[in-house]
Amino acid sequence: MREEFLHFVWKNSLFESDSLIATDGSVIEIVDTGTYNRDSGPDFFNARIRTDDAIWAGNVEIHLKSSHWYSHGHHKDKAYNNVILHVVGEDNSDTFNEAGMKVLTVTLRFKSSVFDKYTEYLGAPGIIGCSADLWKLSPFIVRNWISGCAVERLEEKGGRIRPVLHELNNDWEETLYRFIAAYFGHNVNSEPFYRLASSLPLSLIRKHSDNLLQIEALLFGQAGMLEEGMFSEGAGDEYCKLLKREYKVLRVKYALKPLHGFIWKFHRMRPSSFPTVRISQVASLLCRNSALFASVIEAESADTLLTLLYSEESYYWKEHYAFGKKFPGKKNISSGRVGRKTGLAQLNLVLNAAVPITWVYGRENSLEKYCRKALMFSEMLPPERNRVTREWEAAGVVPLSALDSQGLITIRDNYCRRRRCLNCHIGSKLIAMGIDSDPGGKMILEEGKS
Repeated sequence: MREEFLHFVWKNSLFESDSLIATDGSVIEIVDTGTYNRDSGPDFFNARIRTDDAIWAGNVEIHLKSSHWYSHGHHKDKAYNNVILHVVGEDNSDTFNEAGMKVLTVTLRFKSSVFDKYTEYLGAPGIIGCSADLWKLSPFIVRNWISGCAVERLEEKGGRIRPVLHELNNDWEETLYRFIAAYFGHNVNSEPFYRLASSLPLSLIRKHSDNLLQIEALLFGQAGMLEEGMFSEGAGDEYCKLLKREYKVLRVKYALKPLHGFIWKFHRMRPSSFPTVRISQVASLLCRNSALFASVIEAESADTLLTLLYSEESYYWKEHYAFGKKFPGKKNISSGRVGRKTGLAQLNLVLNAAVPITWVYGRENSLEKYCRKALMFSEMLPPERNRVTREWEAAGVVPLSALDSQGLITIRDNYCRRRRCLNCHIGSKLIAMGIDSDPGGKMILEEGKS
């Protein structure tokens, strides 16, 4: 048993109240379990209990064994002198505080079905431990928690954006540019794309915003892809030669130092997703709109964002996946586009770059309308279709929007995988019910306000 389970039982009053008899024989009535404290000090503040017609107010400390009071050093800590009740799973020692006074101790009793449900979820073979029981909760409860976790995910993404924003002296355009570049690389080449953007400031690219060839030369050159030996087949390629000539001039003009080409990953990827094709798409996007942040902030709909982040590779890359290497046969031109209507790559850019920076902008400037706008965009976008959402659909929860899918990803990663069932509103409610599961149907989330 974990101590957090006793905290859960106490916080939710799941104990058997008629079994609360202290070691001195006093019958204890709980008036208020107190406020849960996640920081240092006693576990619950401002609790109230009644013993022998007297009401005591103070703090509550919880341990698996009463002897843990001493192993944790509470008998030497004045902060625990106001503990009025020591709640334990096993009473194996008398408890005295720093002032030498004996602390009232009680052994917590609870229904075995609650603990059985808890251990069932902890030991469940699948990622979503409570999947067989989800049908028991109303869609309203589930939806509220999913929406809350979608906000939690936005805050997590904001936590990655803020350090970069502050490092760049609150340059919102440059910050968004770096994160958009990173998400063009997906998980495999995210870091190389971020390093590429960091080595090539947006202010420099803006000087050439009317010339796609020069922007491509800057990006491919800085990526280290124009270095000798990087693409042997490209040695005689006219397009590659043209980029090299352009970059040679620009490199000297701006004192640029390219990255090493070996940082890019090509192995086990579809050619249409090669970083070469993606770099061309980034160039196209920047050539069309070098003030992306201003456009994102002014957007009034998710469709506007999708259109804004529409980007195709240049003509050469519609036929090639590397310098001097053509796609075998006839290539499906749309397969490599970021700009397909609500395509996965395009949706990825909106959800991971445009929406989070809109959220952070609202938070940093205390402008709630931008936070609401970020949530509205997520609700207007279609749900993601990936391994995580398929797991939830198999468990009977079908997302209706990107807000839902983002929330479900957070629940799965932050709660289910870590078996933090007691901290999850869904898991904790089901554990508190403590009953066996029966087969159920799908839970299609009801549409409504977040």
